[in-house]
Amino acid sequence: MRTIIQVSDLHFGSILEPTLDPLITLMWALQPDLVIVSGDFTQRAKPEQFRAAQRYLARMPSPRIVVPGNHDIPLYNVYRRFVKPLEAYNTHISRDMAPSFADDEVAVVGINSARSFTFKGGSLGREQVAVAVSALQRAAPGAARIVVSHHPFHIPLGLSGVAVVDGIDHAMHAFAECGVDLFLAGHLHLVHQASAEVYVPGFRATILQAGTATSTRARGEPNSFFVLRVSSDTIEVDVRQWNAAHGEFVVAETRILPRGTSANNAGVPPRSIVISRPLP
Repeated sequence: MRTIIQVSDLHFGSILEPTLDPLITLMWALQPDLVIVSGDFTQRAKPEQFRAAQRYLARMPSPRIVVPGNHDIPLYNVYRRFVKPLEAYNTHISRDMAPSFADDEVAVVGINSARSFTFKGGSLGREQVAVAVSALQRAAPGAARIVVSHHPFHIPLGLSGVAVVDGIDHAMHAFAECGVDLFLAGHLHLVHQASAEVYVPGFRATILQAGTATSTRARGEPNSFFVLRVSSDTIEVDVRQWNAAHGEFVVAETRILPRGTSANNAGVPPRSIVISRPLP
C-alpha cells in the first residue's frame, strides 16, 4: 500500500495563516510515499509570494510532484505573462513541466495545464498528453496510474464561472487506452468527484477535484486536502478538513474508490463508498 497526500491551491498572498503549521506537522506524521501539489502556489505570481511558497514547499515531505496553476502566471505584467509566463515558477518551485513518479505500486504523472492566453482556463496539449501516456505505459504491471493537473477534469452541476480543461476529450480517450485509475486536480476550491465514463463509455477511472488547503479564498467549504491510500484494488481517500475550533485538519469523510481498470474489478460495476465522520 502507498500513501499519497494531495494539497492544492495554496495561494500565498491570500493565506489562512493558522492552517500552515498544522498542515506541515500532519503531513510529516502521515509519512507519505509521495506529496502532490496541484497548482496555484501564489495569488498573483509576485516574487515575494513565490519565495514564501518556496520556503513552505521545502518544509513538506518528499518526493513531491508539483504542477503550476493559472495564478502562477503573472496577471497584470503583460510582458512577463506572454513572454516569460512561468519564469518565476521555474525559478522558485520547479523547472520540470512533466513531472513523474513511479515505483512498483503507483505511477503518477503531472501535466502543466496553465496558459498565458486565458485568465482562468487551462489546456492539455496533445504533445503533453502523449508524454504522460508514454510514462504511464512504462508503469509496473498492476501499478495504480494517476494523472495530475491544476485545471478541472469535470465541473459540478450548476457551478458557474469555471470551465473544464480544454482538450479533455482527446486526453480522456488517450488515458483510457493506458488504464488510468485516478485523475487529480484543483482550481475549483471545492471537493468534487465524477467518473471518467462521462467522456469515454466504460472508462471507470475516478475524477477527484481537491479543495484549497491554505487559502482564504474558499467557496463555502472548510479548507481541505486529500490523503490517498492506494492498494491493489481500491483507493481510499480521506478528506481532511480544517477545524478552526481545534486548530487542526480532521478526517471529515473517507471515500473508497474502486481501481477503475484493475483486473480485480473486471465485471464489477463501478461505485464509491463514502463514510462520513462527525467533526469533533
